[in-house]
Amino acid sequence: MKRSARNAGLANAEKAPSRAASERPRLRDAERTSKAILAAATKEFAERGYGGARVDAIAERAKINKRMLYHYFGGKDALYVAVLEGSYIAIRSAEARLDLSHRSPADGLRELVVFTWQYFLDHPEFLGILSTENMHKARFLKRSARIFELHSPLVSEISGLLDRGAAAGVFRGGCDPVKIYMSIAALGSFFLTNRWTLSTIFRRNLSDKSEIDAWGEHIVDVIFAYLRP
Repeated sequence: MKRSARNAGLANAEKAPSRAASERPRLRDAERTSKAILAAATKEFAERGYGGARVDAIAERAKINKRMLYHYFGGKDALYVAVLEGSYIAIRSAEARLDLSHRSPADGLRELVVFTWQYFLDHPEFLGILSTENMHKARFLKRSARIFELHSPLVSEISGLLDRGAAAGVFRGGCDPVKIYMSIAALGSFFLTNRWTLSTIFRRNLSDKSEIDAWGEHIVDVIFAYLRP
């Protein structure tokens, strides 16, 4: 009798899913919901800015109720900080895949310039988010505990390219890696955020593919001209 009861218990234990197994679908659902909220919030903040963005609209875009949004992120401010962090994580992660440390200095730097330009073209919401946060003088970005650690690897990678290039006589020495990146980003973002007014002023269609491609090459030429020994 005891044996049969024990066997029955073992059989039931085998049939019953473990707690870890039963929690896995919940974790996946939570991750999906969190990603959906962040994607919706990124679009809303990029299009309307922090002041114009509405939690109701974000919840509607994410196809969830507003209470769930507050459950995951606490409120509009915390969600906006998460969007800022997520935006930077996305571009820094993509840059890391370039594996610049294993490229020659010239090839690596050109790859970074081309990548940055193409990323700005493919992700207009990134520039929208940055524009919004600069209007707020980085008030929300300063609340992020992760922002410095996200950017230090990029500075190290560029510094490595510059040092190796200077040692090989390809680049002049003493160049600041932060200024180099700021120049790359500035040349790209200025064109894209001002092309409508500039197109009107100069009577050139700066949204034409030929103009966009030519500007990408111009950025490369400017950066390499500055670094020429």
